This record gives sequence, structure tokens and C-alpha cells, in this order.
Amino acid sequence: MRVLIVDDDPSILHVLQTALAAIDNYSVAVAACADSALDMIEGAETSFDCFLLDIQMPETDGIVLLRKIRRMPDYSETPIIMLTAMSERNYIDDAFIAGATDYITKPFDLMDLRGRMNAARRLVKEKLRTEETKRAVTILKQELQKNTQFNFDDPLVIEGADRHLRFMQFNNYIDQLSRGQIFKSHCLAILLQDAQTLYDVTDCGYFRHVVNETALCLQSATSDLDCMFSYRGSGLFLVIVHDDESLRAFPTEEKLNHYVQAMLGERGSADSWVQALVGKPFSMRSLSRSGIDAAINRAVDSVQQREIIFRQGDTRPVDDPTDAGTQRGTHTRRRIYERVLMELYGEESYLNLK
Repeated sequence: MRVLIVDDDPSILHVLQTALAAIDNYSVAVAACADSALDMIEGAETSFDCFLLDIQMPETDGIVLLRKIRRMPDYSETPIIMLTAMSERNYIDDAFIAGATDYITKPFDLMDLRGRMNAARRLVKEKLRTEETKRAVTILKQELQKNTQFNFDDPLVIEGADRHLRFMQFNNYIDQLSRGQIFKSHCLAILLQDAQTLYDVTDCGYFRHVVNETALCLQSATSDLDCMFSYRGSGLFLVIVHDDESLRAFPTEEKLNHYVQAMLGERGSADSWVQALVGKPFSMRSLSRSGIDAAINRAVDSVQQREIIFRQGDTRPVDDPTDAGTQRGTHTRRRIYERVLMELYGEESYLNLK
């Protein structure tokens, strides 16, 4: 596997060259700055398979270099691991938003480096298989592939949302939060209500469309907030909110559904009855990954309980007390919602869900 390391510190370059030689038989090239790295990439007869980029470099920093590499068609999916001695979260966020695959903090731990390089190697093998497939298809075929079959629990790729992280990127991002001890972060889950039924009775292209549009709505509704999110499959989104101010300003279930219904309902169809359910936020204050995983699991349990309550006819957000008149209004809206769902899915399918 051909690896290019970019760092302005010669000692770091030497350490990494030595470490990679000890780990496996990597073909390693080094560059001391972004400009040299770009010259090497453009002049390479054989493409690089993986990059290790230092974030803090003079003139052109690693994040700018990362963006330039990602704009190259040959490197849009290549594993890129960021290197830095800094623990400030804003650098981590910027790196992942720009397209980083993973993140290593100096000083390096050999076992940690080995694990992340092995993960990168698996991505390279998958990338090679994907490229072989792409060579055999036309532009029309690529467009049609968007509607190919996939499983309900597959973590779909979201298009057009720069604060959305893919499945593996999100897991790596969570790992970094754990190591950085980001005590002010909270996790909450958002679930498309009746997602399984929607998947079962519509084609995959339509379900993908609903998921993607919901992700764009979530990005729009949180554009001024400090948060990241990921679609995990099964109609479920996980959101990491990084400070108390953003948590207080996070859109309510009602507000988020205004976005969803406005975007999906533009055609005047039953799309506007797609509902996004918002669970309770849970603090990720923990020194361990297991503690963070527990917070994530509680967030998922919360929104799943929210769905059960919703099916029972109570459409109020969690912990949202209302008077009797408003409760009667929500039950009326629920009956209308049920009627639209039965028209869309068929009475038998919807009654089986209930």
C-alpha cells in the first residue's frame, strides 16, 4: 500500500516511516509541506492509497491540503488520516467536515497506529473493488444505482449535507470525542416514524429520497448550532450536540417536522405526513468509550419509546405537558394522520403495524 506522509517536522516523518516499516511493508513517501505533497501527487505514476496529513503546518495547513486532495477525482474516497498534537475540538470538526477518514493524536501509540492503518487498508481494498465496478458502468448506470435494492438497516450515504458523517467516520469521530474528554457534548436520536412500513411498501429509491431529504432538513434546522449527525440505518439519525447553548436552541420535534413537511410536501402528496420523532438528549460526560456508548444507547431507547407513545395516539413531544384542549387537538391530528397512512400504505399494512 502506497502511503504519503505530510508533516513539516522531520522527526515526525522519521518516526512514522520507522513505525510503518515495523508494522507492515508499506511503500512510504514523505513531504515537508503541502505544496511538495501536491507536486508529488500530481507527478505520481501510481496513485497513493493512503495519506497521513499534519493539521498544523506553515503556509498551507493540513485541512486546506485535505480539501484540495478530496477535490481530485482519484482521491475522493481515499483514506486520509489527520495528525496533530492539538486537542481543540474545532480542528477535529473541521477535519471531519473536510473529508477526513480518521484522526491520530501525537505522540503516537504504535498499537493505535497499527489499528488505524489496518482499517485504512481495508478501505483501500474496498475502494479498489468499487473502482473496478465503476469502470464497467456508464453514467446512466451510475444514476440507476441510486435506486438499487438495499436493506432497511443499511446506513445510506447522504448527499448534500456537509455536517453529516458516514457510518465509519461517525464512529471514528466518537472515538476522538472520547479521547478528548468532550464533557459538554450530548447525544440525541431522531427517528422516522413508521420507517419500516415506509420501506416495506415503497421502492428503495423513494425511501432513500425521504431519508436524504430528512437529513437536509436536519442540517437546515441546525445550521447555526454546534453539532454533527449521522444516519445509522433503520430510519435512525444520531446527533452530537457540543455545547449547552446549542442544546437549548436545538429544534423541537414540532419545528423539525415543519422543515420535513415543507420540503417533502412541496408536491402536495402524502409525503408531508412523514414524521420525525425527537428523543431526549443524554450527556456524553465520560472518560471511557463504554460510557459514551451507554449515552448513545439511552438516546436510541428514548426515541424508540417516543415512537411507541406516538403509535398509542399521543403525538406530544416527550416531557411536553399540555392542557386537555390541546390534548384533544393532538388526538384529532393523530386520527387524520392515521387516515392518510392507511390511504398511502393500505389498511391491512397499517393495521399490522399497530
